[in-house]
Amino acid sequence: MSAAEAWLGRNAWQMAEGVAGGEVSARELAEASFARMDERDGALLAYTDQTRERALREAAAVDAQRARGEALAPLAGVPYAVKNLFDIAGLPTLAGGHRARTAGPAAADATLVARSAAAGACLLGGLNMDAYAYGFTTENSFHGVTRNPLDPNRVAGGSSGGSGAAVAAGLCAFSLGSDTNGSIRVPASFCGIYGLKPTYGGLSRGGSMPFVHSIDHVGPFARSPRDLARIFDVLSGLDLRDQACRRVVGAATEAAVLQAQQQGPGALRVARLSGYFDQWSGPEARRASERVAQALAASDELDIADVAAARAGAFVITASESGQLYRPALQTWYEDMEPNNRDRMLAGSLIPASWYVQAQRFRQVFLQRLLDYFERFDLLIAPATPVVATTIAQPELNLPGGRVPTRPSIGLLTQPISFIGLPVVAVPLPTDTALPIGVQLIAAPGREDVALAAAAVLEAQGLCFRQPWIREG
Repeated sequence: MSAAEAWLGRNAWQMAEGVAGGEVSARELAEASFARMDERDGALLAYTDQTRERALREAAAVDAQRARGEALAPLAGVPYAVKNLFDIAGLPTLAGGHRARTAGPAAADATLVARSAAAGACLLGGLNMDAYAYGFTTENSFHGVTRNPLDPNRVAGGSSGGSGAAVAAGLCAFSLGSDTNGSIRVPASFCGIYGLKPTYGGLSRGGSMPFVHSIDHVGPFARSPRDLARIFDVLSGLDLRDQACRRVVGAATEAAVLQAQQQGPGALRVARLSGYFDQWSGPEARRASERVAQALAASDELDIADVAAARAGAFVITASESGQLYRPALQTWYEDMEPNNRDRMLAGSLIPASWYVQAQRFRQVFLQRLLDYFERFDLLIAPATPVVATTIAQPELNLPGGRVPTRPSIGLLTQPISFIGLPVVAVPLPTDTALPIGVQLIAAPGREDVALAAAAVLEAQGLCFRQPWIREG
């Protein structure tokens, strides 16, 4: 293994410090990333597009800055990639769809891509996903199934499956994905990495392909809570391209993570969600949430009312908004749409307006119910997925609550939280098998720092899953 290849096992913040300190160059990191991609991605199918020329150009600019003695940006030289629903200047924005039915190349980068570039990160390419961000398994009919780096017979999760697999396999140091009903937290759980779904509006969706505007979130995947915190701080900020984006100044979440690593969780008030969340959790998922609750000294268990109704409301809003968004496509090129999704979208386009209005009204009721709990607690804990990564094309899940179809049911535990826009960090835990499973750390709106600090405590305690190929960092 070359010196540069060894750096691919480090965290993003360590790579940035290594570049700044002259221990490794940005070009070496980019070239080592593409070499690893050439070796592994043919089997994984995490990437749909590569941007080698751009990445090497961005790396050269970082190395030139350092040669001139200039201060480097917080992510200088760090290789990353983005779900292919983010605009990348010069490439078509696929959103997992059919290339022949995709608009021409994007004229400009999405806001978060532009901010990543300004922070010195080097873009490696676009990543595979469930078509139109509608799914939990990244079994894509056009670009192939993204396989789990830990077991190629299993899915990587979705809809940001390529984003999760690429980070877990060391094909980039961090990635960007989107999360409407669990599409960051599910791949993080299945692939054994960390994911952040910010507060709704916490990061800009400007220049990204919409799916369900009133629930869509965007956020990062990484291999450590500190990475997530640094990325979140760098990418935060008001953006007029996204009317939901209302975050003006970063909250210095990296500082909160560092403090938690040194001092522990402090007087953190924590509760574990039971009831519905236990009913729809397999044994590995429940044990993982209980281990986290014990590690964070959770004082209570909460059986929140109407969680199933919240999930139903999320389904109604998702189906209705996506059906209306894609209605022209359904009318003109139905046969070229993703077979796994087109009938669901067609049905969604026919949902009565009264159902949609009722779901949005209940959304506010359920949000207030959770906000009341945050008067008593700083953090809520729940499993991220009911089970470990499922096998490709697995038809059903056998859970304490009953047998359910796999593809829509992987989001049983994430959808009720997305529905109300709370910030969540997914942390990976080992299980008795070789596969990890994720736990959701759920905080009050705007308190990403609390969830990330708790994740850092769990990491420092050695409780979290570690990728088997990583030997350093």
